[in-house]
Amino acid sequence: MLADGDRESVDAGITDSGVYKGKGRLHTVREQEGRKGYASGFEGLIEYLSALLPRNEVIGKALRQDVPMYPDLAVRELIANALIHQDFSVGGAGPMVEIFDDRLEITNPGEPLVEIERFLDSPPRSRNEALASFMRRVGICEERGSGVDKVVFETEFYQLPPPRWERPDGSLRVVLFAHRELRSMDKQERVHACYLHACLKYVMREQMTNTSLRERFGIESRNSATASRIIRDALEAKVIKPYDPEQGKKNARYLPHWA
Repeated sequence: MLADGDRESVDAGITDSGVYKGKGRLHTVREQEGRKGYASGFEGLIEYLSALLPRNEVIGKALRQDVPMYPDLAVRELIANALIHQDFSVGGAGPMVEIFDDRLEITNPGEPLVEIERFLDSPPRSRNEALASFMRRVGICEERGSGVDKVVFETEFYQLPPPRWERPDGSLRVVLFAHRELRSMDKQERVHACYLHACLKYVMREQMTNTSLRERFGIESRNSATASRIIRDALEAKVIKPYDPEQGKKNARYLPHWA
């Protein structure tokens, strides 16, 4: 729990947050209860969380550099979405940010207005239109429905495991996972990452290829067979499909299954 002096210095009160030791909620390191309004507290919340989130040390050609474990833009977009799309009719609940050793979870009350697997391509819909308009005017969010696209792009750019959207007990939760090497991801994670990559390419009016998937995972060209196995697994799981049913394996292109 934060000391009183710490509480007075934090401008992060628009939502509740918790930091835990380990991968579960058994050992709470600190908590922060939301107290401020959306416009006055949003930037403070982002700065507060940025200070709490772990960082990675990347060794360049000459220098060591600290980079955030989770992309700043992705965290910002997801928190803004949680605020805007929360269901105010649900009593005793509000947006919550939780930090674990291996992941970041952001939860808001209210069922999603579109199917989770179609977040990337669905037209924008807002449960709270007046709030969304206000947040746009103060520069906190957009109303074009591009937030999820940015989240997926940023996690790919950082080569993180794919984000997960879940629906626990009438709420929506998104999970960002800390960096893990491809060999440490299980089959389900690889297939889900392949699906999201195909979705992102589709909304960019492009198609997924072996080459683009290698770039997403940081796979060297000599290991293209690894990307081919992931694509094969995704095809077997029926989350992607060939762009052309008659296409050969060379230069093959792929779409999400619903395209």
